[in-house]
Amino acid sequence: MNKQIATPKAPGAIGPYSQAIEASGKTIYVSGQLPVDPATGEFAGVDIAAQTRQSLTNVKNILEAAGYTLEDVAKTTVLLSDIANFGPMNEVYGTFFTGVCPARACFQVAALPKGALVEIEAFACK
Repeated sequence: MNKQIATPKAPGAIGPYSQAIEASGKTIYVSGQLPVDPATGEFAGVDIAAQTRQSLTNVKNILEAAGYTLEDVAKTTVLLSDIANFGPMNEVYGTFFTGVCPARACFQVAALPKGALVEIEAFACK
């Protein structure tokens, strides 16, 4: 049975999807998180570092709402509007994931919703 996960500490879904779904009580799939500050509904900043930090904070808050931590993350996917932002994104990413880091894919895409610079999704297991 799938369980919907929702928290006010991350932006609400802006379409027909959930912030996250916990499957079988052992895994959680976190939808791609834009760098939206849930308190303001606006991007947390205009540069890749600030936006990466907010996207990962949103992922972290959703995981915590379901009883998971960043240490439970097995895989992430990072979408960038410009692959030239990989370095600065990676620096911020490395402050959230240390030790045994999750597997990761990173892609440049043509565009992201609302003109975001980054979107990050995660898959975590217990």
